[in-house]
Amino acid sequence: MIDYCTYVDILRSHLNITYKDRLMFIGSCFADNIGGKMTDCRFNALVNPFGVLYNPLSVSSCCRLLLKPLLFEESDLFLYDGMYHSFMHHGKFSGTTAENSLNKINESFAFAAGHFREADYLIITFGTAYVFRYKENGRVVANCHKLPAAQFERELLSVDEIVNEWSALLEDIWADKPSLKIIFTVSPIRHMKDGAHFNQISKSTLLLAQQSLADKYPERISYFPAYELMMDELRDYRFYASDMIHPSEIAIDYLWERFCDTYMDSATKDVMKEVENILRALKHRPFNPSTDAHNQFLIQTMQKIKLFQDKYPYICLSETEAEILNKIQK
Repeated sequence: MIDYCTYVDILRSHLNITYKDRLMFIGSCFADNIGGKMTDCRFNALVNPFGVLYNPLSVSSCCRLLLKPLLFEESDLFLYDGMYHSFMHHGKFSGTTAENSLNKINESFAFAAGHFREADYLIITFGTAYVFRYKENGRVVANCHKLPAAQFERELLSVDEIVNEWSALLEDIWADKPSLKIIFTVSPIRHMKDGAHFNQISKSTLLLAQQSLADKYPERISYFPAYELMMDELRDYRFYASDMIHPSEIAIDYLWERFCDTYMDSATKDVMKEVENILRALKHRPFNPSTDAHNQFLIQTMQKIKLFQDKYPYICLSETEAEILNKIQK
């Protein structure tokens, strides 16, 4: 049989993610994609508490804040076009008042800082090596919030800049959290606003930087080749969304499958199947919910949940026995 793609061989990682682990995903849209799959399967994962972040320096800044958390203040915000924004956060944290924006920012930040203190894995996705510096103070921003382009300077980070920043950050993190494991990946989403050539320059810079860090700390860092999988195995445009830039749902599912094969053993994947079966049962919507047959189905589902939670008390499912009983009584 002819193979119609170039298969990317990935060795099983020395890192092993289980349901007992606490994970944090930070970075570009790909962090959202894989982190979302983790939370869907009820892993203890927190995804992008600052919103989507693209460049290595912004991701580093947010990690430093989580390491020594201080709540944000009104002076950290700016008013533009009737909204209060933070240069360190995605637009979903913006608000019509400073109080509204700060409430969203600090609620997410406080929860994230607590989660980060107990984290076993930090999964980082870099999207681009290009950064925007705010001319007023020279700081790299995570989001320009559609301010005039003349207020920023755009530059391409060097490999050394990324490696030096992240080496220092990782040393600080491991001084406080010596057991934390890191998984790096480069987003497979192309930044075509940079043009095809400069997108490749950007991605190459990120790849070289991450490889240098993985070589420097081989026991604590793993690299997952999401970009390579998308560019080689899934190079056909049928694996892209309608914008021909983002991966399609099929592609995301495949990348997730390869991620699981790389970082999970068969025991963890078996538990994940049990979770998926229970969640599938909970999503079931009958034509006639008042029938005895449906009530029996709910009772059986409740029994499965009880047995599952007795066996795995550290996994939190979305519905409790009480909620299912309430459906039966109705």
